[in-house]
Amino acid sequence: MGILNKEPHPGLVLQEKINSMHMSRSELAARTGVTEKHISTVINGNKGISPAFAKKLAYAFDEQASVWLNLQAKYDAYCAEIEAENNVSDEEKNILHSLKDVIEYFLEQGIMHNHCGDTEKVLQLRKILCVSNLASVPKITYNAAYRAQIKSNTAVNPFVLFAWQRMCELETKDIETEGNVSKEKLEAAVPEIKKILLLSDTHKMLKLLQGKFAECGIAFKIVHNFPGAPVQGFIKESSDDGQTILCLTLRRKRMDTLIFTLFHEIAHVLNGDLSVRFVDFTDEKSEMEKNADERARNMLIDPELYRKFVLSRSNYTTESGIEQFAKTAGVRPSVVVGRLQNDGWLEWSQFNKYIEKIECFDL
Repeated sequence: MGILNKEPHPGLVLQEKINSMHMSRSELAARTGVTEKHISTVINGNKGISPAFAKKLAYAFDEQASVWLNLQAKYDAYCAEIEAENNVSDEEKNILHSLKDVIEYFLEQGIMHNHCGDTEKVLQLRKILCVSNLASVPKITYNAAYRAQIKSNTAVNPFVLFAWQRMCELETKDIETEGNVSKEKLEAAVPEIKKILLLSDTHKMLKLLQGKFAECGIAFKIVHNFPGAPVQGFIKESSDDGQTILCLTLRRKRMDTLIFTLFHEIAHVLNGDLSVRFVDFTDEKSEMEKNADERARNMLIDPELYRKFVLSRSNYTTESGIEQFAKTAGVRPSVVVGRLQNDGWLEWSQFNKYIEKIECFDL
């Protein structure tokens, strides 16, 4: 997805050199007296080859320092040329620092290519994010809905959030769905979705969920999350092909939170909220968010069943009571405990043996 280098970054040449000599990065670090991290930074294109490092490489490879200095000079001239041609500003290159985690993930996933400097990374990101200038990102109105539970001191970075949204689109674009979203099919699928969420095999759970949502016209996926984009759930209707995407993250690492967030997003679809832009990054919830929360709670646990359950303290203060109610309601015990904790019937420390932590999923 990135541009082709007319002049290779010296780091790429360095990697090819040590490969041809069957030399590891750690060995080169030892031979040159620098850290392995420094070697990796140069190879990945995040740092150039200084005159001092060129001299060290000359000793390591028994050649002239000018070989590396010439490579660096040619690459610097090339970068200056494409900066001028594409109006790459220092402001855009500075934005790369806030996108460090995103860039690292994009490189791992093959969305971006490495062995290049900041100028080329800017050009790659412009193409990926579909903008002519990275600095314009905060000005873009993005029609999507989010769910997030954050503290007042949690930072929201507009560049990271925008890149994360784009990542959701890229990672769901190959999921085939049966036409446009159908609220009727989705509502009818709710009981089956609840059954799928009872499975202990998370890989099978995700596969079945993806298939069930595809039947309803929704491309569903669990996606990576980043600091700066404190999002638990994301739903968006594409203006291009009419596809609806629904993405969740494991940001809070709790199964009950993941499940409730999923039903919160389902509620948005059923409530017809897809055409409205809203971001729940504040303590004050809109009526739309409150309505989605209420519908999600009622879809997960029948409200009358829950009311009767909490009327008797003996029901929700014993393990047997919680397990039996979870079975009756058709949900995991963690969902029951999470609901009781959230509603104030239990302290946050009570019955945490039922709270299922999810450090990772097969994303």
